[in-house]
This record gives sequence, structure tokens and C-alpha cells, in this order.
Amino acid sequence: MEREGMLVRSIYYGRIGSKATERLLERFGHEGSFLLRDSETMQGAFCLCVRRAPYVHTYRLVRSADGWCLQDSGVRLQSFRTLETLIENYRRVAASSVNIAPLTDPLDKTQLPYISPEEFVYMETCSSSSTC
Repeated sequence: MEREGMLVRSIYYGRIGSKATERLLERFGHEGSFLLRDSETMQGAFCLCVRRAPYVHTYRLVRSADGWCLQDSGVRLQSFRTLETLIENYRRVAASSVNIAPLTDPLDKTQLPYISPEEFVYMETCSSSSTC
């Protein structure tokens, strides 16, 4: 992450689960808000998560020899040198042309209201439990 630009560093939430991601985007985001997290199922990959009511859509970003690309149904699309250029490209491109939800507003973790450590732990715990 240290080689990425400010956008990626501000929206990268690390190893949060999909349920915690949904809660963050529902609570603090709006239509088109997006964030980046580690993939839970593929080591070294990331998930670009976008709120598009009534769902949060998740797209896997994988690294190949050519750079970072969006993995769409097992098909790799255009490659980019950095995650930042990939995200900026998909923010500019008409979403319908690549079949992803529009990326309008980054969910900048530095701009969120304070979340207590207990509340974030609750989000994380609930992401791995079906009883929440």
C-alpha cells in the first residue's frame, strides 16, 4: 500500500470482512460510495466494494504480470500499473461498459466520524457470525 497514492490509502480498510464492509457502507456511505479491503478468499487480492442500493457489490482486483485488473466472472479485463490508476479509470469509464456499479464517492476512513474500538470489533465479530 505504501507505493499507492492517497486515494487508495484513504479507502483501504485492510482485513475487514464482507459483513463489516456492508455495515460501514450502509452507515456512512451512500449510492456510489466505495472502499477497498483485502480479499477473504484469495491471498494477495483486494475487493473493491461499492454501495448500490439495496446491495453492496464486490469486485475482486487481482495482480498479474501485467499489473492490477478487475476479475469479472473469471475473465481478466484491462490491466493497470497501480490500484489507484485502476480505480480512477473505472471512476471515469461509463459503468455500464464494464458492468460494475458506478464509483462516485470514496469512503475515506479519515473522514468518518469516530468509531469506538468496541464498535469496530463488533462489526468484525459479526462479519464471521450468522447470529448478528
